[in-house]
Amino acid sequence: MPKGHLGGISKEFILGVEPVNGRDIFSRIVYGAQTTLTVAFLSAFLSTFLGVVFGMSAGFLGGWVDSIVSRIMDFLLAFPQLLFSIALVSVLPQTLFGFSGRWSRSLVLIAVIGFFGWPYIGRIVRGQTLSLREREFVEASRSLGARSPRILFREVLPNLAAPILVYTTLIIPTNILTEAALSFLGVGIPPPYPSWGGMLSDAVATFRYDPMFMIIPGTMIFITVLAFNLFGDGLRDALDPKAH
Repeated sequence: MPKGHLGGISKEFILGVEPVNGRDIFSRIVYGAQTTLTVAFLSAFLSTFLGVVFGMSAGFLGGWVDSIVSRIMDFLLAFPQLLFSIALVSVLPQTLFGFSGRWSRSLVLIAVIGFFGWPYIGRIVRGQTLSLREREFVEASRSLGARSPRILFREVLPNLAAPILVYTTLIIPTNILTEAALSFLGVGIPPPYPSWGGMLSDAVATFRYDPMFMIIPGTMIFITVLAFNLFGDGLRDALDPKAH
C-alpha cells in the first residue's frame, strides 16, 4: 500500500500513487482524460452527423422515408447497447485499421457509442424539420424552383444550428459516462493504458484500504460531466430566444 496519508499524497505526488505498483495517479488521470475526452467528442460528432442527416431526411421528405427512419430509430433506442458493446469488443481483433492498443479500442468505442447515440438527436432534428418545412421561407424557395438538397442545406439547416449545437454539448457527458462504464466492465480501454473507468475497476480490490484510489477518478468523472452539463444548459439559455 502507498506510504503516508491519503494514498501517498505528497508534494511529489499531488494525487498520490497507486497501490501495489506505485504509479503516479495524477499522470494517469491526465492520460486517461485524453482518451476519455477523445472518445466522448468523436462519438458525439458521429452521433450528431448521423442524427442530422437522417433526422432532416425523415422530417423533410416524409412518407415512406420518414416511416423507415423512424422505425430504425425506435429499434436502436430499444437495442441493448451495453450488451452489444461487450460482445463486439470481445470478438474484434486487437489491431484495427493499422491502430493497436488503446486507439484501436477507442475506434471501436467511438463507432459503437456514436452509432447508438444518433437516434436521440435524430428525433429532435426530425421534429424541428417537420415544423420548419411548412414555414414561409421554405415555400418561397420552392416557388423559386429550388430543389430539396438546396432547401435542406441553405434554408433548413441554418435554422437547426442552435438546437444541434446545444444537444451535442449535452450528449458529450453521456458519452463520458458510457466510456467509463465500458472500461469499468473490462471492455473499454485495455490495460496498461489508463482510463478513468479502468482506474475505478482497479480500485475495487483495494478501496477499503486506500479509498483515495477510487475517490480521485470518480471525482474527476463527476466534475467533468457536471461541467459539460452546466455548459450545455448555459448554451441552451443563450441560444433560446424564448427563454429571455
